[in-house]
Amino acid sequence: GGIAAFIDAEHALDPAYAAALGVNIDELLLSQPDSGEQGLEIAGKLIDSGAVDLVVVDSVAALVPRAEIDGDIGDSHVGLQARMMSQAMRKLGASINKTKTVAIFINQLREKVGVMFGNPETTPGGRALKFYASVRMDVRGNTQIKGTGDKKDQNVGKETKVKIVKNKVAPPFKEAVVEIMYGEGISRTGELIEIGSNLGIIQKAGAWYSYNGEKIGQGSENAKKFLADNPAIFDEIDRKIRV
Repeated sequence: GGIAAFIDAEHALDPAYAAALGVNIDELLLSQPDSGEQGLEIAGKLIDSGAVDLVVVDSVAALVPRAEIDGDIGDSHVGLQARMMSQAMRKLGASINKTKTVAIFINQLREKVGVMFGNPETTPGGRALKFYASVRMDVRGNTQIKGTGDKKDQNVGKETKVKIVKNKVAPPFKEAVVEIMYGEGISRTGELIEIGSNLGIIQKAGAWYSYNGEKIGQGSENAKKFLADNPAIFDEIDRKIRV
């Protein structure tokens, strides 16, 4: 029920698709900045106002400094984005703490050139964001999810692995696997089956899933369909998980 703002630095937001995922487009505050400085300035003013509950920046990699935009392709701008992010984090950190606004920065992965040992992966924007962040999540797509029935040969979603690589508010390094369904978002029925099975609320024998001694589906997709068609059982399992 809070107010959310989306800083679309990538200029790639699809309102129709966002609405299909459950985003209230009519109430969403949207900005598509012309430069990295402008995007961070807008984020800062929104946070300072205390009028919004959530600010999302998509993405750090797309926050291009004005000097780079005005320059020619091929010009060197070493460290420019990192300095911009470092300055922004120093200003935003205190405001976020004061207003209790949640700020989410989405980033991309890059590979360091010439790394022979260790992890070559890195994220754009320097180290400041890593240091200031309370929680950092590494989100990676895993295996494709096949449909059932008429869609048995189609990819309807993707298993996605989420790892907490930094956490100031709880123990870090925990992992979870969620199902992101195309056109739907994170599958709540998929979550229920995964957690319910881990807790023993839902029983799994081979490919079959059972609840209270009755089979609810062969394979996770059929079990998900059963729960979607039977909201009372869905709510019952949900309550047991939350106890």
